[in-house]
Amino acid sequence: MTDAKATIYYTLEEIAKNNGKDTDRVWIIYKDIVYDVTDYLNDHPGGGELITEWAGKDCTKAFDDFGHSGDAKRDLKALKIGEVVEEERKKKQKKTEKEATKGPKVVESKEKVINRSCIHIITCGLCA
Repeated sequence: MTDAKATIYYTLEEIAKNNGKDTDRVWIIYKDIVYDVTDYLNDHPGGGELITEWAGKDCTKAFDDFGHSGDAKRDLKALKIGEVVEEERKKKQKKTEKEATKGPKVVESKEKVINRSCIHIITCGLCA
């Protein structure tokens, strides 16, 4: 017996193909979740062209910047078709970038690098 609620994972390349031009489907990404919004385009209060601008892409920042209501977010959940594969998720990329740049670094010698956090970064000169 198969699980009817099994999550399907898509690559960014697969998602990008569903841009309403290369196929007749329109997919968007919001917070690493993939939505098929094709059937919602005519119902969108701001018009379907606002959505198609982000077809095949990540619309998280634009969606949040516009300040969608809780109702809009609930409506979006009904259109979920899958998730972005783990290796290509924004959250994972940001986390890796943060780890790579954690705190200012102070070089005390050619061999030794120390992470240093200093509230007097401008005056002490060691955290530059």
